[in-house]
Amino acid sequence: MIRTVESQPSASAPVLAAYSYCETVTGQQARNFAYGIRLLPTPKRRAMSALYAFSRRVDDIGDGPLPEDVKAARLEDTRALLTRIREGAVEEDDTDPVAVALSHAAAHFPIPLGGLDELIDGVQMDLRGETYETWDDLKVYCRCVAGSIGRLSLGVFGTEPGARGVERASEYADTLGLALQLTNILRDVREDAENGRTYLPADDLAKFGCADGFAGPTPPQGSDFAGLVHFEVRRARALFAEGYRLLPMLDRRSGACVAAMAGIYRRLLDRIERDPEAVLRGRVSLPGREKAYVAVRGLSGLDTRHVARRTVGRRD
Repeated sequence: MIRTVESQPSASAPVLAAYSYCETVTGQQARNFAYGIRLLPTPKRRAMSALYAFSRRVDDIGDGPLPEDVKAARLEDTRALLTRIREGAVEEDDTDPVAVALSHAAAHFPIPLGGLDELIDGVQMDLRGETYETWDDLKVYCRCVAGSIGRLSLGVFGTEPGARGVERASEYADTLGLALQLTNILRDVREDAENGRTYLPADDLAKFGCADGFAGPTPPQGSDFAGLVHFEVRRARALFAEGYRLLPMLDRRSGACVAAMAGIYRRLLDRIERDPEAVLRGRVSLPGREKAYVAVRGLSGLDTRHVARRTVGRRD
C-alpha cells in the first residue's frame, strides 16, 4: 500500500519559489493536466507540478529543433540530474528550480523516480526513429512515456487504507497512462506524420490500408481510415475501463484529479470516434467549459462510485 500525508510539507522560500515556477510551467503548457491537479490539496498539487515540469523538459528536448547528437547529450545530462535528485544532492539554493522542486517533492512523497528514467528511455526511442510492428511493441513505448507517469503520480496520490485490490494499484495507474497515450497518438496522428513519426502499429495500418501514412488532410486513397480509428478507440476504451479500477483506491481529491484528467481524454476519444477524419484536419480539443464540467464530475465522485459498484458486482 502506498500512503502519503496530507499535511503541508515544510518549505523554505527558495523551495516555494521553485514550486511556483513549476506550477507556472504546468498552467501554461499542460492545460488538460492542470485541470486535474487543481483539485488536489496544495502539497500534492505542487509535487505533481514538479513532476510535470521535469517531464516537460525531457519531452521538449526530444521535440525540439536541435541536432540529434545534441539532443542525445542533453538527455544524458538530464539523466545525470535525475541521479543527483535521487541521491539528495540538489541544494535548495540550486539555480535549477525544477530540480529544487522535484527534490523536495521526492523527499516528502514516495515517488518512484525510476519512472523518469523510463521517460528518458522513451524519448531516446523517438530519437532513434523507432517504429512499432505490433501493439505489444507499441505498449513498450507507451509504458515508458505515459505508464511511467501514472506510476509516478501514484507515488504522490497514495492509496486509501484498506482499499480492495490495492496491490494492483500501480498496474492500474500504468494502464491509465497507456489509455491516455493511445488517445494522444490518435489525436496527433497528422502532426506526428509531418514530423516523420509513426506510432500506430504497422500491422494495424496494413490491416486498414493505411500503410502509406498520413501526409495530408484526407485519408490514404482506398483506405478504411475510419475503421482504423474505431479499432484503436475500442482498444483505448478497454484500457480506460481497466485503469479506472484505480479510482476507488484513492482518496476523494486524488480520485477526482485522476477522474478529471482521464475524463477529458475519454471525451476527446468520443469526438475522434464521431469524426475520425478530424484528426487529419487539425488538433481535436475540448472547450474550457467542457473541461470544467469533467472536473466537477470528478470532484463529485460519480466516476469513482460507478467503478466501485461495477468492481463489487464482478466479485459477487
